[in-house]
Amino acid sequence: MDKKSKFSFKYELIIYIVVIVLSAYFLPKYVIQRTVVDGDSMLNTLHDSEQLIMEKISYHFHDPKRFDIIVFYPYGKEDKRHYVKRVIGLPGETVQIQDSDIYINGQLLKENYGREPAVYAGIAAEPLKLAEDEFFVLGDNRNESYDSRYAEIGPVSRDNLCGRIVFRIYPFKKFGVMTSK
Repeated sequence: MDKKSKFSFKYELIIYIVVIVLSAYFLPKYVIQRTVVDGDSMLNTLHDSEQLIMEKISYHFHDPKRFDIIVFYPYGKEDKRHYVKRVIGLPGETVQIQDSDIYINGQLLKENYGREPAVYAGIAAEPLKLAEDEFFVLGDNRNESYDSRYAEIGPVSRDNLCGRIVFRIYPFKKFGVMTSK
């Protein structure tokens, strides 16, 4: 090897190492991250122990949409526990659950994600006005989900959003893109 080839090889090796180190740190922290479903609160859409890919970029540019499946920190970012739920109420809206029906701004929400009607309305038994940075989330398995109906969780602040579920990677037979429609 001549001197130019040795320099080129070392330079290339340094570039690859920098790219690998940045990717190992930067991608999971700011772009995409693997997460695992813990429990049955999202049945029949998601099952316990399924592995998912969450993207973290889009919510820096726009708010979550109704029915997006999101990951959030229910107790703030200092507590690393995170939940996977579906967005039902958007900022500024009023959410209420009456007789197992969900109302947004007084209008019946037409949706078919709930595994069964919600028996417990919690804090949404009375009209609940969301702040301009809050989202109301529910698990699809409405009667087995600890979500925004409970005062300890409540509406989810934009600051506590982690990202949006975009891909299921395990089990392999369900491998593919996740859509909210």
